[in-house]
Amino acid sequence: MIFKRVGASRPYPVHGLEPRDWAAIPPRTVRLDQLVTTKDTLQLSSLLDEDSTYYGDLFAHVVAWKGDLYLEDGLHRALRAALHQRQVLHARVHEVS
Repeated sequence: MIFKRVGASRPYPVHGLEPRDWAAIPPRTVRLDQLVTTKDTLQLSSLLDEDSTYYGDLFAHVVAWKGDLYLEDGLHRALRAALHQRQVLHARVHEVS
């Protein structure tokens, strides 16, 4: 199994972070098998695009809440890492209390 769990929604409270707020969080490595997805579908074009980071952050966005790590943005990056048989992903992790 690639992820800890596949979800289809964001169970955590709204955090209100804007893109520039995410950019201030230093990236760290996160194991794929610790992530819970917040989307259960993926645009295949996002996964296959050679330069998929051109219009967004270079790092995935993860929300830590109640002991779980929720992959809010970057599902295509996580799947690409898994396809390359990597077990970790570089992500910006925001703690929500």
